[in-house]
Amino acid sequence: MTDIRVFGGPTALIEFGGLRFLTDPTFDPPGDYPRGDGRFLTKTAPSTIDPSGLGPVDVVLLSHDQHPDNLDRSGRKLLTRVPLTLTTRGGAGRLAGTARGLAPWESIHVKDVTVTAVPAQHGPEGCEPVTGEVIGFVLTGDGLPTTYVSGDNASLEVVRQIADRLGPIDTAVIFAGGARAGLFDNALLTLDSAMAAEAAVITGARRVVPVHCDSWAHFTEGRDVIERAFAAAGISDKL
Repeated sequence: MTDIRVFGGPTALIEFGGLRFLTDPTFDPPGDYPRGDGRFLTKTAPSTIDPSGLGPVDVVLLSHDQHPDNLDRSGRKLLTRVPLTLTTRGGAGRLAGTARGLAPWESIHVKDVTVTAVPAQHGPEGCEPVTGEVIGFVLTGDGLPTTYVSGDNASLEVVRQIADRLGPIDTAVIFAGGARAGLFDNALLTLDSAMAAEAAVITGARRVVPVHCDSWAHFTEGRDVIERAFAAAGISDKL
């Protein structure tokens, strides 16, 4: 079984194939953080761990670098100590250092693990000029349970594409929480709880670990709403 620990927001530590993968590192304290368009995102709760308590991290899986709820100041500092950061092509250019950019469906081998970048749509169709390039990841390896990390994705059609090409999925780390930040008439920027439950069905995931559903004011649905949605779908056992 893939061992996963969640620390708040989108940040989780995944132990897989003898390696330690960290998703979207965010460790700054609560407060208002600029999102790049003159407005702010508000963090409401601290991470449950300090970066110094993480232990060694082999790879950071960074869905995108543009927004402070996915990569903050403390997270950027952490990247300088990690051997490899996998992210978007544009993000790798901005971050430099050990960052490597991947296009959707491009793979890289890290020891015995294959990491494949997969599409993610951070809002309604056509959102990219505003929200920017985002990717998710699928981890695979001989005898290992296929693990999907969605990144900030609001499209079930994208989930279907990933399931068709790389499924079945054993464990899905889904960025849920129904993020809304006033963009696109306040449309969803990530899956909401009902959509997360549907994504679990689409992928055939045996286990779902929700992240990106707490610690920020623009995450509109928390763990309790996710639990009710999975119960309504008859798949509480996956959560």
